[in-house]
Amino acid sequence: MPRSFTARFALVLVAGIVAAIIFAPLAAVALSAAGWHYPFPRIFDRTVMVSMLIVMLYAARDLNLMPLLRRGFIHPAAPSFVRAIRGFIVAMIAIAILFGLAFAVGGGGIGDHRAAAALIPKYFLSAIAIAFIEEAFFRAFLLRGMSNDVSKRVALIASAAIYAVAHLVRSPARFYVTGYTPTAGLMTFAHSVDQFTNPAIAIPTLIGLFLLGIVLGEAYILTGSVYFSIGLHCGFVLSAKMWPKIILNRAAIPWWIAGGGAIPLIAAPTAWLIAIALFATLRQITGVRRTSPNYAEARS
Repeated sequence: MPRSFTARFALVLVAGIVAAIIFAPLAAVALSAAGWHYPFPRIFDRTVMVSMLIVMLYAARDLNLMPLLRRGFIHPAAPSFVRAIRGFIVAMIAIAILFGLAFAVGGGGIGDHRAAAALIPKYFLSAIAIAFIEEAFFRAFLLRGMSNDVSKRVALIASAAIYAVAHLVRSPARFYVTGYTPTAGLMTFAHSVDQFTNPAIAIPTLIGLFLLGIVLGEAYILTGSVYFSIGLHCGFVLSAKMWPKIILNRAAIPWWIAGGGAIPLIAAPTAWLIAIALFATLRQITGVRRTSPNYAEARS
């Protein structure tokens, strides 16, 4: 393998995608035989994840996988829990501004509060899982690994761009395969960029995801661990899931608040400004005391 982490990761990514293209049709046949019927693009997405995990574990030593993850989760449990809670509270305060603006200008566009509140426990558990997995991968592994090849700022920008694109690279089509269709994986992969064909929807979402990736990555750089980032991420995911349940009529809300696309909460200019404000004040919010040549040390 090449010596550069970034080059090694690119090889692993290609290997994982190729494996998914080959094995996703077989997985669809196996699931169908077991009586489970899922849209093939969903099967393909899950196969990509599993393939990537297997390839990453196989190349763990070359990727320095375990040392990178240990570094990201190295801090003691109690202070880490406090840091995660602090991140979650910061995210909820930021999102409360968006919800407050929507309530102020939305009129009859606000949904059933009680029905939405009943979904919070389910969405909260999902948000914790998503935040944990994505922060481990995009920040502890990818950002930190890339920073061994380039400067922290370049790694931050590159990892945030990958984070943004990864959330939109998937086939929007819903189709089923009833038998072995060897080209189904390749066809789904070819359609995985379809969401980029509508710039009016894709670009605002990409901007929002990129800024969110910058905020989460900067929080990791400042604190030297993933815990504050996990708290932030959990709050943002929970809010993104709740947004369409509470704000039912986005047409009644100005576009600069309502957003659009697959993740409307972060696709609005107001959300971008909040992300920029968070980035500008993260050092104070996280309680960083001083910086080191590598990553900052912060108060727990």
